[in-house]
Amino acid sequence: MAKVFPSGWRELNPLADIGRELETLEILGKGLDDSYTVYHGVHWTNIESKNYAIYGEIDFAVIGPSGKMLLIEQKTGYLKETQEGLEKKYSEKSKNVPFQIARNAHGLQHRLKQALKGNSVFVDSILYCPDYKVKKLGSAGIDPKRIVDSTRKDQLVEIIKSIIPSEEANTQIQDLLHQFLSDLLEIVPDVNSVIGQTDKMYTRVSGGLSEWAQKIDFSPFRLRVVGTAGSGKTQLALSAYRESIKQGRKPLYVCYNRSLADHVAKVAPEGGLVTGYHQLGDRVAKLLGAPIDHQKPGPFTQMELILDNYHPTDDQMFDDLIVDEGQDFKPSWAANLLRLLRSNGKAWWLEDPLQNVYSRERMPFDGWVTIRSDENFRSPKRVLSGINEILALSPPIASSSPIEGGDVEVLTYENQSELIPRTIEALDRAFELGFDSKHVALLSFRGRESSALTPFTQIGKHLLRSPIQGKYDVFGNPEYCDGDITTDSVHRFKGQAAPCVVLTEIDFAQLDENSKIRIFVGATRATLKLILVLSKRSLDTLLSQRYSLKS
Repeated sequence: MAKVFPSGWRELNPLADIGRELETLEILGKGLDDSYTVYHGVHWTNIESKNYAIYGEIDFAVIGPSGKMLLIEQKTGYLKETQEGLEKKYSEKSKNVPFQIARNAHGLQHRLKQALKGNSVFVDSILYCPDYKVKKLGSAGIDPKRIVDSTRKDQLVEIIKSIIPSEEANTQIQDLLHQFLSDLLEIVPDVNSVIGQTDKMYTRVSGGLSEWAQKIDFSPFRLRVVGTAGSGKTQLALSAYRESIKQGRKPLYVCYNRSLADHVAKVAPEGGLVTGYHQLGDRVAKLLGAPIDHQKPGPFTQMELILDNYHPTDDQMFDDLIVDEGQDFKPSWAANLLRLLRSNGKAWWLEDPLQNVYSRERMPFDGWVTIRSDENFRSPKRVLSGINEILALSPPIASSSPIEGGDVEVLTYENQSELIPRTIEALDRAFELGFDSKHVALLSFRGRESSALTPFTQIGKHLLRSPIQGKYDVFGNPEYCDGDITTDSVHRFKGQAAPCVVLTEIDFAQLDENSKIRIFVGATRATLKLILVLSKRSLDTLLSQRYSLKS
């Protein structure tokens, strides 16, 4: 199966106005093997142009193993054959298809020459019109061999292979093209799995935090970014990470949660290090010849002590330090990480005090420049409106998401014996709404050690995939039980998201700051739907708080 960038396209709505492009992606993905890479602009929209294409009207770019590139322009529906060649009619005017292909291919090749550092690359183009039979191939204005119309649509994959065959791999060219197309598509990989249930999805990157934060220039570079949940902090972190590698520097990305670090590592390019804080301690311990035994008590304390006393050599240092979810870090940990940064290095510190679930002491930021972003692009309007109302946030956080989402639903339980049945009911409700198991996350308000859900691998008919308490493999990776629904604590799931979140075990007598933070963190993981399962006394407390604030 071919590698496809950006990922996440399988979760998009096939009935939306990009459905035909999704069909083509399915054909390319299944028909080509993993030596081929497919780049597309299906759901990564440039804010300024509102255009789904990679460049102009080019819809897909296929890279063969040798680094040869084939551009595919897809035209669905009816085409008109004129003396000047094929034309496609749009709402405002008709466009000449051969001219579009030639213009855009030429523009792309011009930019390639600038980006490929003197390397040459084979570039060809085809027109794919699966709904239309070209009657006069010779007068279409395009080489007939480069037209895949309705009579040849079943041969699309074979035609691609004939133009860019499976030859000896050229990883250098592949890497350069990947960097080039990633920049062109403005792919800052979204670590969230976003499901497309609306006609249009926008990735608000080009005009958002990831763009303008990187335009700030000062020395020494110590930048603190305070951003609310869903403002794009992790996207900025990845963007800074990629820019560092692009400039030939060596970046270090660190977060507290192992699960987030593993998730980010899957989408981050090679050339730096992505790690959790304790993972880093484990790595250093091995480097020093004293590996941590994860089967013995207190491995995390040992990892922290290793970093407390570690003084790296020059070749063990980094050019850029990027700390994500910085509110989770102790001040002493920050000092340990800054020792790994070269004197001319850049330090990025991204945090949200509203997500300080561990009640950490605030790090001193003397000499740092601070910028703030209060826009939430991830949480749908109705979900964020519900969060604002439930928690009586002041000032309320505004949603900049283009998605309305669903209303927040609340289920209550009187006592502990009702908790699991209500949680099952909430999961059943998620499936009733049409969510697939891979789109649902079951999060506990409580930590894994004290959660009533921890012993379960199944509740009702739902199989749970959760970390097994205290179980790690020889590499320090947590072991998971088999299951379909991701289950974790709010603490560990921070920095991630899911289309539908069921936040359960919410129970408190008084709404203290930590309880408020945990609800906020768990609730803002939802990209479409939020279902809360909370005790009756917690609901009464929330309602009384809202009443007292309005009085």
